[in-house]
Amino acid sequence: MRTLLDRPDREAMAQRLLRASAQKSFDPEVDVDWEQPLVDGMFYMPEHRVSLYGTPLWERMSHAQRVDLSRHEIASTASVGIWFELILLQLLARHIYDRPATSDHVRYALVEVGDECRHSVMFSRMIEKLGCPAYGPGRLAHTLGRLLKSFATGPEVFAAFLIAEEILDAFQRELMIDESVQPLVRRISHIHVIEEARHLRYAHDELGRQMAAASPAARTWARWVVARSAWTVSSHLVHPDAYAAVGLDPRAARRMALANPARRESMRWASSKLVRFFAASDLLSGPGLLLWRRSGLIT
Repeated sequence: MRTLLDRPDREAMAQRLLRASAQKSFDPEVDVDWEQPLVDGMFYMPEHRVSLYGTPLWERMSHAQRVDLSRHEIASTASVGIWFELILLQLLARHIYDRPATSDHVRYALVEVGDECRHSVMFSRMIEKLGCPAYGPGRLAHTLGRLLKSFATGPEVFAAFLIAEEILDAFQRELMIDESVQPLVRRISHIHVIEEARHLRYAHDELGRQMAAASPAARTWARWVVARSAWTVSSHLVHPDAYAAVGLDPRAARRMALANPARRESMRWASSKLVRFFAASDLLSGPGLLLWRRSGLIT
């Protein structure tokens, strides 16, 4: 008997995404000018999106220090992006492992794996160009990611993917058109937004199918895993060492950033589309709501 997950429109969606990929894809080795110089005194992300913006600590910082913090924050976020893309690669491989290799659904997943590999290379080169460390998400989040990539199945696979990618997508859509931001960072954001739009469509469609077919127990488990992922991603985009790199006390700066009303508003803004979709998909309920509120993504 054909199941919801095997319906023909699943293949039709994959076919559209495959055509779009063939028409518009990028190679960061040739489509990014890595030789262009960075512009002195120009921010690396919109000033109002820097985690300490509007705090007493921010008011005491010099312009040069603020710009430098934006450089380290964008590098930290990019390194978290690489970490999450590595998780996604393994989740996608597991998702298609038992599926027919000749299906368009599987073929598009393989195209997405290639896209994500190029994105990780692009982010890696950007971090190096900015002269920053690859901060990563921190030891605890790194360990939790190892569990997620190894054991997640069902709706939580695509829901966890959407948490990271939807939030970063919102920030990058604003960043790529902001002329106060470094041209190199704008170009990288533009490439990522175009290709990620296809990945998001694939994940939205698949999550809807997975939730419709999930048992009550699977739905409950997915809600908890998704809530934990939301808290982990939202609170680990900026590594404490990024604050230390610009001469700030990392613990005090991190506490101030996490409590910063402007930062919390930015995170709610960036996740608003995601939160609406999750609410409509029955993923925002139960004990996990406490973690969602702690994440600052909902009030």
